[in-house]
Amino acid sequence: MQPGPHVGRDAGQRGAAAVRNPALARRAEELAAQGAAYVTATVVRAQRPTSAHAGDVALVTSDGTIQGFVGGICAEHSVRLFSWTAMQTGEPVLLKILPTAPEDVKDQPTEEGAVTVLNTCLSGGAIEVFLEPTLPTPRVNVVGSKPIAAHIERLGPEFDLDIVAVGDAPADVREGDLGLIVAAHGKGELEALRAGLEAGLPYVGLVASPKRGAAIVAELRTAGMPEEQLQRVECPAGLDINAKMPPEVALSIIARLIERRHSKDYSPPLRAPSDQEAPTFAVDPICGMTVTADANALQVRHDGETIYFCAPGCKKTYEREHMGAGASEPAAGKASKPKTAVDPICGMTVLATDDTPHLEHHGETVYFCCDGCKAKFEEQHAVPAG
Repeated sequence: MQPGPHVGRDAGQRGAAAVRNPALARRAEELAAQGAAYVTATVVRAQRPTSAHAGDVALVTSDGTIQGFVGGICAEHSVRLFSWTAMQTGEPVLLKILPTAPEDVKDQPTEEGAVTVLNTCLSGGAIEVFLEPTLPTPRVNVVGSKPIAAHIERLGPEFDLDIVAVGDAPADVREGDLGLIVAAHGKGELEALRAGLEAGLPYVGLVASPKRGAAIVAELRTAGMPEEQLQRVECPAGLDINAKMPPEVALSIIARLIERRHSKDYSPPLRAPSDQEAPTFAVDPICGMTVTADANALQVRHDGETIYFCAPGCKKTYEREHMGAGASEPAAGKASKPKTAVDPICGMTVLATDDTPHLEHHGETVYFCCDGCKAKFEEQHAVPAG
């Protein structure tokens, strides 16, 4: 795999995933043009019996919609969940969906860039799906028409930044923008800075000398701007590389934007191509599988809670064991909705039971989908193993 912003993609328009199906390829182009986040899910291995085949492709958008085919309904639940995780992290992942019992994989080491899901609903086969996220290009407002602004506009696309140069017009700040650069040299600086700070952008930079910058910040303070927001203005903008010439100053600002882009302060906007909200997930209490919790999912009402299932078989089993066959009211003495928790490593929702891998950390019980995630948590948080 080669480094760079276009890993795994063809040489066409930026963000257009390399998919084999012509219809899906066109759809990928449309999503990229809309600035929508999506994942290209490609089956790279299929072990019979399974309905999916190596080379099958689907697109998963941030509202949970799946276009294409990568397996049956049980596989789709896992693909949808980990596609959402990939869009949040921006990192591709190899999803392994196995029918193996938990004890069979307990001692397997965690693989970087891969996650294993145990799906007892499978008919005995196994599939591996590569999930590659495509996210909107980070958007940066540049206010001003001086040489530094022009150099930022020219350099930005080389570093996969969407530079919106408005000249001397008001800033066009939007939710999810990475930053705002004010290089207006006296024209509309206060208004532009206020817009960027009130929007909570990860980076707000002012191209000015420290003395003039302090005077501008003082004006904003006098106008009632909160001090905690004013402290976020960087002046002079950019990394300190002793830049003198306009191209050097522009490069230092680009470097600062790259730094903020990869920091915890910035999360790319997961825009969906529809008005639907982001998917939510629940745990099937019968098989332990994480499923999508939406109006179309298999579900029952029990003790005032909505219980979701991966397949009709699990739903029928739950009704028989906890509600009486086909009953709509809970049976006496039966358990209600199971307690769940979120694995802090992979983001999967899991059953919070004694049989689920877990540990005590700072007085709280932390649950995991597998021993691999538990081991990674112990390593990251210096928790003594065992």
